Amino acid sequence: MTLFEDLGINQELLNTIEKLKFEKPTDIQEQSIPLIMDNKDVIGESATGSGKTLAFGAGIIKKVEPKKGIQSLILTPTRELALQVSEALKVFSERKLKIVTVYGGVGIDKQIFDLRKADVVVATPGRLLDHLQRRTIDLSRIKVLVLDEADRMLDMGFIDDVERIISQCPRERQTLFFSATISAQIRSLADRFMNNPMKVSAKKQVDPSKLKQVYYDISKNQKLSLLVYLLKNESSGLVMVFCRTRSNTDFVVKNLCANDVEAIAIHGGLSQNKRTKTIQSFNDGKTHVLVCTDVAARGLHIENVSHVYNYDVPGDPKDYVHRIGRTARAGEKGKVVNLLSNADFDNFSRIMTDYREFTITKMDIPHLPKIIVKRTEERRDGGRGRGGGYGRGRSSGYNQGRRGNSYRGRTEHRSNDSGRSSGPRSYGRSNDSGERRDSSSSGSYGDRKPSGNFNKRSGSSRGQGRGGNRGSNSGRSQSRNSYY
Repeated sequence: MTLFEDLGINQELLNTIEKLKFEKPTDIQEQSIPLIMDNKDVIGESATGSGKTLAFGAGIIKKVEPKKGIQSLILTPTRELALQVSEALKVFSERKLKIVTVYGGVGIDKQIFDLRKADVVVATPGRLLDHLQRRTIDLSRIKVLVLDEADRMLDMGFIDDVERIISQCPRERQTLFFSATISAQIRSLADRFMNNPMKVSAKKQVDPSKLKQVYYDISKNQKLSLLVYLLKNESSGLVMVFCRTRSNTDFVVKNLCANDVEAIAIHGGLSQNKRTKTIQSFNDGKTHVLVCTDVAARGLHIENVSHVYNYDVPGDPKDYVHRIGRTARAGEKGKVVNLLSNADFDNFSRIMTDYREFTITKMDIPHLPKIIVKRTEERRDGGRGRGGGYGRGRSSGYNQGRRGNSYRGRTEHRSNDSGRSSGPRSYGRSNDSGERRDSSSSGSYGDRKPSGNFNKRSGSSRGQGRGGNRGSNSGRSQSRNSYY
C-alpha cells in the first residue's frame, strides 16, 4: 500500500496530513503528487471530491516562499470552489502562507488591499481580469499555475479569459490542469501553454454497483407532487435536487417549504454571503434538501449525499454524470431519481446513448396526494384587463406566464386583442418557474423506454385555465396558492 511518505511530500505537510487523519492517498494523489514534486507539468483527470486540492497544494507549499509576492495562482470556475480551495490550502499550509480569494459579487476594495501581501491567489477568471485591468495584481512571479475544474471553466465560456490570464504569467513556471474530463479544448490549451505535460487519470469515485438509477414518466404538472411525495416517503440522508434554471430552483424550494419539506436553494442569482451560508448549512446537516443549479454539481465537497433528484434533466450528458457523482461515494450506497416529462426525454435519450453502461429502471407512479402550489404570475404590460387571458396574451396587459420549454420542441402562441392565445400549439398556462402547465390533454400515452427511441405522445394539449387576476398599470407580481 502506498503511503503519503512515499510521495516526496515535505515533513511539515506530512505532519499536517497526520493531524488531519488522512490514512492513505487517493488515486489522483498517488499518481500526480510525485510528478508535481518533481516539477513536471501535469494534466490530472479526476472527479469532484477525489483529493486533487491536496495534490496541487503539495507542490504549492513546497515552492512558494512567504512574503515574496504572488507565486501561485489557482483558477476556478465558481466562487464556491474558490472559497473551498482557499480554506483547504490554509489548512494544509497551517496558515503560514497568505492566501487571498478573488471573485465577483463582492466589493473589490478589500481584495485590492489583501493582494498587496498575498503569496497565493485563488480566483475566478472574470474578477481576476478586472484586477489585471486595474493593475492591482502582479503575476510576474508566478511559479505554479493551476486550472481547477478546467473543463467546467471552458464549458462556462471562460476560454478567452483563461488564455489572457495565462499569457500574463511567466513562461518559466509549472502548470497543472485538473479536470473531470479531458476535452479537445483542454488538450488544445495544454499544447499551447504546457511543457510536455504528464497525463494521469484517477479511478471513478462513484461505485456503480452501489448506485441505483430510476426514472418516472410523468406529466409536467405532476412533477412537484411526485417530488414532495418521494422526499416525504423515502428514507434518505442529504438530498440534492437539480434544476436547469434559477427560476425553477426558486419555484421548487418555495413549494417544498410550503408542503412541509425543509429545503434551501443555491444558484448564481444569490449573494455570495447567502450562497456560503447555504452550503455550510447543508454540509452541517442542518438542512436536509438542497435545490440547486449545476453550479453546485462541480467542485464543491459535499459528503453524505444519499439521493440525487433530477427535477430537470440536463442538456449535456456530462452534466448528468457530474450530478450523479455526488452520491454513492466511498463505498456508500446512493440513488438517482429522474423526473421525466415530455420536455426531458430528448435530453434523457442523449444520456442513454452516450452512457450505454447505465441501467435506469422505470418506476410506477404512486398515488399522489394533493399539495399546495405557490406561484407568482407576472404582469409585464400596463393597462387593465378583465382577467382570464389564456397562455401569453400580449395586447391588453393580462397576466402573462413566462414561456418555458414546450413539450415537444417549439411552442407557438398567437394573441388576439382579448389576451387569449390561440393556435395549434398552445400548451396551457405558464407558472412562475418557467414551466408550462398542462391543463388538459387527450390522446394515448406511448410507453417509452430509456433506449433513445421513445414513442411520442399523441394527442394535443390546450391551456384552459383562466388567469383570474385583474391587470394593472403597476406591473407588480401577485402570489396565489393552488391545490393539486
